[in-house]
Amino acid sequence: MNVIYILWLRQIKRFIRSKARLVGSLGQPLLYFLAFGFGFGPVYAKAGGGNYLEFLAPGVIAMSILFTAVFSGIEMIWDRQFGFLKETFVAPVPRIQVVLGRILGGATVSFVQGLIVLILTVLTGFRFSNLYGLPLAFLFMFLIAVLFTAIGTALASIMEDMHGFQLVINFLIMPIFFLSGAMFPLAGLPKALAVAAAIDPLSYGVDGLRGALSNTAHFGMATDLMVLLAGVAVCLTLAVWLFKRIRM
Repeated sequence: MNVIYILWLRQIKRFIRSKARLVGSLGQPLLYFLAFGFGFGPVYAKAGGGNYLEFLAPGVIAMSILFTAVFSGIEMIWDRQFGFLKETFVAPVPRIQVVLGRILGGATVSFVQGLIVLILTVLTGFRFSNLYGLPLAFLFMFLIAVLFTAIGTALASIMEDMHGFQLVINFLIMPIFFLSGAMFPLAGLPKALAVAAAIDPLSYGVDGLRGALSNTAHFGMATDLMVLLAGVAVCLTLAVWLFKRIRM
């Protein structure tokens, strides 16, 4: 357990020291929220959709968590190239503790990132429909963080090239985000898009957040929670299995 704590703390300290990364990771979600929220807000209202800022904010929060969580895998490739991972492997501790420490550290950083974006959206116009939904919203945010940190760790476990990792992640991350319903309602979509959105795990995270913060859930919050919990269990298992197979 000490190894899990040490690696968890190391991930957090590394992120705090990288001020440029912290500012950059906040800039993109805030830009999406302001540009799309105020730009398409009048159109969305005229179409009978209501307040677009309230609809968009949960998607932007999930987006900030998604990007930070998945790209945490780059740190593992970096450690692999510069020998820190090898030093960790020779320590007399199970690899499962090593990978769990890394995943929990990356998930914590992503979760805090989401909290900061949540605060920024409130400062720029977003209002909760139900303050009592905040604890449930935090749960959904943490599950999203763990799920996609595990996915990033799993991919980093089978790749050694940092540039290749970035290309693969960019290929996967944009469809995951845009098909999740973060920026548009899932109701009334063409069948192909509806199926793609139903397969996308982020759809359930965004929907759960939207239900907790705005009282509007497409799939139902119980379904969202069950799918995310199942996704976390599967992705954690896969990440641990792939991490154990790494050969230095």
